[in-house]
This record gives sequence, structure tokens and C-alpha cells, in this order.
Amino acid sequence: MLEDEVFEVRVAGCSVLTKLVKPESGYSPDAPTLVFLHEGLGSIGQWRDFPQALVRETGLAALIFDRYGFGGSAPLHKERDGSYLQREDISSLSGVVDFCGVKSPILIGHSDGGTIALLFAACFAERTAGVIVEATHVFTENLTLGGIREAVAAYSERGLRERLVRYHGDKTDDMFFRWVDDWLSPEFKNWSIENSLSSVRCPVQIIQGEDDEYGTIAQVESIRSRVSGRVASLLIPGCGHSPHLQARETVLHEMKRFIAEIVSGNRDESLGRDGIQEELCSVGDMVPSS
Repeated sequence: MLEDEVFEVRVAGCSVLTKLVKPESGYSPDAPTLVFLHEGLGSIGQWRDFPQALVRETGLAALIFDRYGFGGSAPLHKERDGSYLQREDISSLSGVVDFCGVKSPILIGHSDGGTIALLFAACFAERTAGVIVEATHVFTENLTLGGIREAVAAYSERGLRERLVRYHGDKTDDMFFRWVDDWLSPEFKNWSIENSLSSVRCPVQIIQGEDDEYGTIAQVESIRSRVSGRVASLLIPGCGHSPHLQARETVLHEMKRFIAEIVSGNRDESLGRDGIQEELCSVGDMVPSS
């Protein structure tokens, strides 16, 4: 049976709610550890039981935490600017990883969490074992901004606020409108982390739903062409912005395979001679591993 441990980590004087999921075989911070980074409106609870399922599949422990201003972590009390992903959120990730003594993190980031994972891997290349990103942005697209405007309508008219309150409580309005104001601000129109991606040297897996309402395949292509390590990319037909929920079994299978390659140090046969996967694969094109 898996063991869950929930605790608070103090980072820069602020409380960060953290959960450690230990595999049945036990936990050692010296072993690779899965570190989950939630989306721009996310929290520990919104991952549902996906982290636990991946722990069972891989035998590795998982760290999941609420970033500043989300879920059970401390509220934000200052204004943010366009660099908040680079500053506050990398700070909270680094603080949690350091507090827990994790030597070899495998970062798993959803949406904004994927952006943070890539930035962390660029800044701390030697300590990052691997990165898995799903539905992640590395530059601003018109589709992204349109999806956020649609979320504003859903927040007031279609019950989105009530669903978020379950996880974020009295921080919900502040969290939501900070997210909206950040992305729709004039400075975010030209936001990009593409210049940082060449510093990412670890293996990277990119997962994208073909029907993602916040981003296009151009995000995948940008990451794939710019990172320096080996890359595996997966497009999932009929899937939107949350592949780990909307295509759970496919995502579990492919993440498990990719993580096993990181742990064993083996290269995937689909990777090109320079370590970069030469073509994007869709689920229908992939042959399941034995």
C-alpha cells in the first residue's frame, strides 16, 4: 500500500503545502523522485489520483505541492509581473526539492507547471534527471488568450468558480484573476521562454492533446527544436488541455515507459542519432512496448 505524508515547507518565509507519496518498496531521496507541478489554476487535489497511479506504475516516490497562492499554501500578498513563473514559482519548486533532500527530480508539469519545469531544468541542468510536460506553453499564442477569455465567462456563468472553490477556498478569486490579469496583460503578449530552452539538457517528453483549447502543436515544435537533450513527443487525438485526465491510460503508459528509460539510462529506439526524435508521433502511430 502507498503511504502519503502531508506537511508544510517554509520557502522564503511562506508556507507551501506538500504531499509525499511513498511507493510500497519504500522511499529514499537518493532515488529519482517524481515532482508534480500543477497548472495555472491547479492544486494537489486537482491531480486527483494520477500521481498515485504513476507511483504504482514506476515504483518511484512522488512529491506534489501547491504553489504560492494556490490550494493549501500561503496566499500571495504582492503584485506579480511577467516574470513570476521564472521567480516565485521556481523558488517554491527549488525550496520544496531542497527541503525534501531530493537528489534527482523527474519533473512532471501540466500547463504553467510544465513551463516551470522547463525553466528549472534550464537553470539547474546538472540536478534535473528528466522533464515531462503536458499542454505546456513556451510563448504566447492567440489561442491561449482566447481560451483564457473563455474561462472568464465560464467563471461567472458556468460554475467554474464553484468548482475551483473546492480546492482553493477563500483564495479562489485572487488566484483566478491574477492568472487572468497576468496572461491578458500587454507585457504577456510577447512573453516567451524559448531563449532558455537550449539550456535544457536532460531527456524531455512532450505530451499534447490535439484539441487543446489553450495551445497548438507549435508549442510542441518549439520545445522539440530548441532543447538540447533527447526528446520524445506525443500527440493525442480527441484530447484537450488535461491529457492525464482525458487520456489517462495512454498517458500513464507513455510516462511509465519514458521514466523507465531515464532510470535505466537507455535510449528509446525512436530517437534520432543526435538524440532528438525526428518526427512527432500520434497515439495511433505508436507501437505499445512489451
